[in-house]
Amino acid sequence: MPNPKRKISKTRRDKRRTHDKASVPTIAICTNCGSPHLYHRMCTECNHYRGKLVLETKAA
Repeated sequence: MPNPKRKISKTRRDKRRTHDKASVPTIAICTNCGSPHLYHRMCTECNHYRGKLVLETKAA
């Protein structure tokens, strides 16, 4: 198994890791009920996406 010949500097290591950070998810407001939800996903409160009903639930 080959091993690295030279030490990788802290700067070079950190340059490689610049894209490995966690990003904050973008939150949208539902146009139907006003609750927050993730972009490009249906609202979990009222099951609407872009003004249309996506999933019907059984009425209690």
